[in-house]
Amino acid sequence: MTRNEKRNRRSHDKGAWSNSQGRGAFRRHFGLNVESSEEIAARENAIREFKARETICPACGKPITDMSEAIADKSTGAPTHFDCVLERLKSQEKTAPNEQVAYIGQGRFAVIRYENSHDTKKFTIAKTIDWEDKNKPSTWRAEMADLYSKVK
Repeated sequence: MTRNEKRNRRSHDKGAWSNSQGRGAFRRHFGLNVESSEEIAARENAIREFKARETICPACGKPITDMSEAIADKSTGAPTHFDCVLERLKSQEKTAPNEQVAYIGQGRFAVIRYENSHDTKKFTIAKTIDWEDKNKPSTWRAEMADLYSKVK
């Protein structure tokens, strides 16, 4: 088969889901949910309403302007500034000069010990601090995830 025959065959094969049928046909065929313009507008309004709510950090008393950067308070589960939690842990934990408190993901912090304080590539975790309870998800975080999720 010549190069031109291969090219023509490829372009012919693409016709199964060409623009003439649109993305809607492709999505319906594969069982993907297609949002209507009304559903998109409703979700955008819900996101604007969620962002407009004033949430006060229980640690510092200042408003939280970006909820995606918040972390749940250990005792109440209320949204708290990430930096407020980090500063609180830094003041509570006694660290050596080659140690620091850092976030390690999934609602956990750790005291990290560096072999060489100038080389931060090599470290060990000296202590793990569970901050957020994995078994008790925050309602505000679940609401935010539902609003922003593209997968339904």
